[in-house]
Amino acid sequence: MTQTQTVLAAALSALISGAAMAATAPMEKEKCYGVSVAGQNDCKAGAGTSCAGSSKMDYQANAWKYVAKGSCTSMKTPKGMGSLEPSKS
Repeated sequence: MTQTQTVLAAALSALISGAAMAATAPMEKEKCYGVSVAGQNDCKAGAGTSCAGSSKMDYQANAWKYVAKGSCTSMKTPKGMGSLEPSKS
């Protein structure tokens, strides 16, 4: 094997290993209230509802959806921004 082939083989191996690790690494998530559309929440949608998929209206302030950590409060909806805490409105 030539030096060039050795370097290319090592680079390819590193690339494949990195891609495999990225595919299996879990993305950090957080609960974000008020960003899901009706029936698309991940859980808790207030009194009279059970859990996932039970929100009755779009952007319901007490229904949450998992989003990438750090992105919630910058999500804009027709009813305002996403929130890390539920609200009544």
